Amino acid sequence: MKAFKAYDIRGIYGQDLDEELAYKIGFFLPKVIQADRVLIGRDMRVHSESLFEALAQGIMDAGVNVFDAGLTTTPMIYWGTAKYEFPASIQITASHNQKEYNGFKFSGPNAAPIGYDNGLKAIEELILTQEVEPVENPGFYRALDYRDSYIDFLKAYKPDLTGLNIVIDGSNGIGGPFIRDILKKKPTYIYERPDGTFPNHDPNPLIEKNLKDLKKLVLEKQADIGIIFDGDADRVMFVDEKARFISPDLMIAFMGEYFQDRLTPGTKLIQDIRTSKSVAEYLAKYEIEMHTWRVGRAYAASKLKEIDGLYGGELAGHYYFKDFYYSDSGMLACLIVLQVMRKLKDQGIKLSERIDEISKYHSSGEINFKIEQKTEAMEAVKNHYLKEAEPDNFMDFDGYRLDYKDWWFNIRPSNTEPYLRLIAEASDKAMLDEKISEIKGIIESFK
Repeated sequence: MKAFKAYDIRGIYGQDLDEELAYKIGFFLPKVIQADRVLIGRDMRVHSESLFEALAQGIMDAGVNVFDAGLTTTPMIYWGTAKYEFPASIQITASHNQKEYNGFKFSGPNAAPIGYDNGLKAIEELILTQEVEPVENPGFYRALDYRDSYIDFLKAYKPDLTGLNIVIDGSNGIGGPFIRDILKKKPTYIYERPDGTFPNHDPNPLIEKNLKDLKKLVLEKQADIGIIFDGDADRVMFVDEKARFISPDLMIAFMGEYFQDRLTPGTKLIQDIRTSKSVAEYLAKYEIEMHTWRVGRAYAASKLKEIDGLYGGELAGHYYFKDFYYSDSGMLACLIVLQVMRKLKDQGIKLSERIDEISKYHSSGEINFKIEQKTEAMEAVKNHYLKEAEPDNFMDFDGYRLDYKDWWFNIRPSNTEPYLRLIAEASDKAMLDEKISEIKGIIESFK
């Protein structure tokens, strides 16, 4: 079924996903996850409520109890799953996708990610092969309002905002009211009211046009930092006082100052395979142990827990924390960044100055190629450079990453779309342009 993806279930409402499918997902879920109770939250998308009702009914018809957390950010569901020891949870959201999309994100005990390989595939097979037969003793429904407890947890990370000039774009996602409850009136807010039609811009901060209003306001207000959340607030991204977008991987290094007292030699952190070399180089002064791993929460959160790492992040703006049950939280990342901003402000250092200190390379950003022969093109690129020279480092667990002395690249297939994704970095712009041109030529020969 088209809606079943590597990390979650997601698709266009009414086309890939509807109430009938939601009911069946709910009904067969306990057979796979062995849950006697399930925590469910949802965002403000226009179809989230009806999908919740169908999903919850399916779960109850399987004899399992439903606990309704109401309107929540996705990280709030992760936190509640672990905090209240639920064996399973579901957040109804399509995260950063456009308004016509919706979906489900799943977690198991201790908020462990459930993806296609460890649960969703089995649910899909049951839907396709078995009939629904409601049990004689259905489960019950109960509301569970723990929003205040969750806000109190996050408030413990709130810095002194005195003298900090902050602009926040909520993207009309579910996170707007949450961040206002934490930071109160101090920042300037735009698009903080949740609206599932996303009237101002799509809730994807990685797309340049969606940052336009935030950047404009940062300059108008002479702000120290601009902050933008995606639709379900599991991701957060930043612009500096010059309204320059900060590549999210660089913020892994930026957060090091907050964690510096815990960054003892050998402390383990994670980054994804697309991360700039600048990050590990900047954090090398702490003698940390950086682990590079696959893209996506299903992999990153599990890896952080496996190695008992302190924190880490991804190019896509997800940041994972041991103190957050090894899960990702856009709100917690935001507050930690503001903690560092507080220190920088007191020292008279601007955000742009610190980012320029961290970033030492020229990056292409992620480039997408629409191509059906993803595997063939990817292999051709890899083989071309392996024939030219032996890389200093070679990774093959999420596409390929080849590191050379003065440049590196990662090429990987999309899990959900006919795209091949490329990112490269070099010590100077001319070399970067040359390598990107070479790789494009190889890929385009398969179109």
